[in-house]
Amino acid sequence: MKISAIRVYQVDLPLVEGRYSWSEGKFVEVFDSTVVELLTDDGNSGVGEVCPLGPFYLPAFGPGARAGIGELATTLIGQNPTAIGPINQLMDRALLGHPYVKSAIDMACWDLLGKTTGKSVCDLMGGKFGDSVALYRAISQRPADEMAENVAAHRSDGYTKFQLKVGGRPGDDINRIHAAADILTEGEVLVADANTGWRVDDAARVVNAVRDRDVYIEQPCRSYEHCLSVRKRTTLPFILDENIDGIAALLRGHHDGAMDVINLKISKVGGLTKARQIRDLCVSLNIPMTIEDSWGGDIITAAIAHLAHSTPEPMRFSATDFNSYVSVQNASGAPQRESGHMIASDEPGLGVVLRMDALGKARAEYNK
Repeated sequence: MKISAIRVYQVDLPLVEGRYSWSEGKFVEVFDSTVVELLTDDGNSGVGEVCPLGPFYLPAFGPGARAGIGELATTLIGQNPTAIGPINQLMDRALLGHPYVKSAIDMACWDLLGKTTGKSVCDLMGGKFGDSVALYRAISQRPADEMAENVAAHRSDGYTKFQLKVGGRPGDDINRIHAAADILTEGEVLVADANTGWRVDDAARVVNAVRDRDVYIEQPCRSYEHCLSVRKRTTLPFILDENIDGIAALLRGHHDGAMDVINLKISKVGGLTKARQIRDLCVSLNIPMTIEDSWGGDIITAAIAHLAHSTPEPMRFSATDFNSYVSVQNASGAPQRESGHMIASDEPGLGVVLRMDALGKARAEYNK
């Protein structure tokens, strides 16, 4: 089996709620998603997706993903896509950095490997733990009372884990956390996610003001050193996200006692292959994970489900169903939320089929 062609699609994913807002006034209303289809000389195909959270969250953006895939295309044509280790090594040699560019290609290779072997990606990654995967709901940054109302509303959808988007003015964020904590019920989990938006002094004010609430503090500051400084000022449980971009960062954080939980984003680390390596190391180190990505539609939601469902339950802090946030389906067969949970497909590969009515004509096609 050899890669004979690579098709690249672009699809807009509008938000059901209209706008998603987080720290420092950042917001997105329509996500720019890139879908990759790898075609092989024996008539098979595999699909992947990458969807950055705008160009101002991580060093990643939609047009950059498509340009990078074009840069890699000549290296990949003629290669065996099921030889996932060599494929990743080839990509890393041909294009330094830019892990998000490689993520959709790696995802498509896993899809092809599953279709070739007749196994789901979840089975290839070790098999299912438990019946389903518990999900969290991100609560877009708004006034405190509105965010508390949104927590209550999403509770009716079966969610028991809520991630408040803070990282604004400290006084406003303190009110947001208290308002949401006031309405929590038994067994529910609250996370205050600043998405790097606080200075150290602002973060210190917030953690001190909410020290008696049952809340996790997530990624308060941009730099690792500043986050570690805040970590040392609070007894509240601590999550690192944006700073965990590979195994070296994970080991550093573990050595320093910098976090209790990490957020593992597939595209941030370069795809399912490297995300699985980090996942397995976290299992060995007893570090729970939220398994997710920067954003995405049905294909990314399927990939998240496979990685999360093959993770031992005690190590699954949470996961994300991004396809419930957007109004466009880019594939059929993806997991759908049921009572705040999702289930990885048992079909071969990712278990999804492209929705060509949503994708339209390929933006680019590369072949021999």
